[in-house]
Amino acid sequence: MRGLRSPQGPSLLWRYPDYPQGGAFLCFASVEQRISIDRITDAYQVIDSVFKDSPQYVCDPISEQLGLDIVLKVECLNPIRSFKGRGTDYLIHRLGSHKHGYVCASAGNFGQGMAYSARRHGIAITVFAATNANPLKIERMRALGAEVVLEGDDFDGAKDAARRRADETGAIFIEDGAVAPIAEGAGTIALELGRMEKPIDAVLVPLGDGALVTGMGLWIKRESPSTRVIGVVPEGAPAMEMSWRAGRAVTTESISTISDGIAVRAPVADAVRDMKETVDDVVHVSDDETVEAMRMLMNDAGLIVEPAGAVGLAAAKKLRVTWGGGRIAVIVTGGNITPDQIRSWLLSPPAAPR
Repeated sequence: MRGLRSPQGPSLLWRYPDYPQGGAFLCFASVEQRISIDRITDAYQVIDSVFKDSPQYVCDPISEQLGLDIVLKVECLNPIRSFKGRGTDYLIHRLGSHKHGYVCASAGNFGQGMAYSARRHGIAITVFAATNANPLKIERMRALGAEVVLEGDDFDGAKDAARRRADETGAIFIEDGAVAPIAEGAGTIALELGRMEKPIDAVLVPLGDGALVTGMGLWIKRESPSTRVIGVVPEGAPAMEMSWRAGRAVTTESISTISDGIAVRAPVADAVRDMKETVDDVVHVSDDETVEAMRMLMNDAGLIVEPAGAVGLAAAKKLRVTWGGGRIAVIVTGGNITPDQIRSWLLSPPAAPR
């Protein structure tokens, strides 16, 4: 491989002479090289403190209802209301500045993380989002200084547009799920959970592009191999579950779910490959089950959570008989939810049983 090394990290950035307009992209080799235990430790030392040491505790009311010891790891109490700042801050730390800036695609939370970290380091960032993206997330990305371009019918359409922009301008295209430092930053969540006094039987992780579950999974498999790592996807966006079971990236024609933050139609092949070694199972939950979990988090934990942030608890409720009194960690990944969504999903009367 011929290229130039990034001044702030080994083999992170490679620039090919024939890449259009002098642009660049990021690439990694095998899973051992892509995600590193040592770099998860390093990430914990350098990422912005506002994202670290989030609350983690046994929620007694929810535990009593489910017959499980439910450990909530709350990742929505920070400036961007999601866990994404851990990975984006570590990525920008490793890469540093680039004269043409960075470009990415996002359903909203990753873009907020990139915008926050880019602003902190004085770097230009353009975020592409689908035309129907969450307006609250769009507003916050722009408030954090990102140029936001709405293009494409869904997240994967926005990602295609972001790649084209990188080709045209020479900016570096950052793909969530395909860049090791993002997973390593997310892996610091597992590092923090490992400090709890009692061992955890399983961790339920919302599964979108895969950076969170692979970063956490690598740490857990090294430090607590008896703990099961379970990814959770929406029933209406099953591509990552299908891909994990097939052992290769499987693309679906369409998606239909309220969990926009993890609504993946075209998985990242690298993330699917990494999941083989870091994930024990992938399960799905319906939108109705997700709304029930959102209501439970509001009523019993005082947390206003977006759908993608509640799928872990929805899965815990669905699988509670299987775990039979076990100690289960639920990663509450985000809380970016609009007032209209709060009224519709959390304050309106529950739907009648079907």
